[in-house]
Amino acid sequence: MDFLTDNNILIYFVIFFGKILEVTISTLRLVLINRGEKIKGAIIAVFDILIWLFVTGTVLEGFQEDLIRVVVFAIAFAIGNYLGSALEEKLAFGMCSLQVIVPEDEHSKELANKLRVEKFAVTILEGKGKDGLREIMYLHLNRKRIPEAVDIIKSNIEKAVIVVNDVRTVRGGFIKK
Repeated sequence: MDFLTDNNILIYFVIFFGKILEVTISTLRLVLINRGEKIKGAIIAVFDILIWLFVTGTVLEGFQEDLIRVVVFAIAFAIGNYLGSALEEKLAFGMCSLQVIVPEDEHSKELANKLRVEKFAVTILEGKGKDGLREIMYLHLNRKRIPEAVDIIKSNIEKAVIVVNDVRTVRGGFIKK
């Protein structure tokens, strides 16, 4: 592995793509652990740290003579953060909770029924807002289904207030993990 200590162009590609891969994996690891997937996160951590050691060691080996390594490392770190976040968003691990606030009328009943037909679990509470009675619909769902639920809600009641919260654990109820 002498090519890693030489000042040759290949070293910059190794640092750049290695760091992007490492940070992307690290972002996914953190998300998995935060969502309660400790074993998956621990397995990914092994690969994360191995790549980190390799890439960081390569940068530290000759950074005083070649500061471009440090710049490539920093740029790749930023790109890795972006790609890790984008990948996590696409994979949409975990569950979320939607709170939907709508006027209490026949449209809200229709909305609840349409959501239930599409296999969304809906719990309705009565509320009182500034302009009158409201229904607060609670939905617990897989994050991958957020766009589908929001489309149904918006196509039925345009002025619905929709709040999305991440959920770490759900026990019981309609949805099985």
